[in-house]
Amino acid sequence: MTGEMKTVKPAPKMIRDMTNEEFMRLENNFRYHAPFGTQADRYEFIRHATKEIAQIMMERCPESRELSLALTKLEEAVMWANAAIARNEKVEQE
Repeated sequence: MTGEMKTVKPAPKMIRDMTNEEFMRLENNFRYHAPFGTQADRYEFIRHATKEIAQIMMERCPESRELSLALTKLEEAVMWANAAIARNEKVEQE
């Protein structure tokens, strides 16, 4: 490249405004949720229980694309279960 500058295209035009509810959902879903109370213990319990299922599958199913997909879905299930806890529980104010 000989010092040429690339032109950045402008962002596409918005087709609608977000509702307040949508905005609040995005704010909640894309922020860090520090664990509190019993959350960390429940995250660990969910991971441990799901790991046991994954081990059973690995011991009893042949290596295959299908097994790989099943294990991936278990990982997703853990992620979404923990997200349900993190995103939907609020620290109680005293």
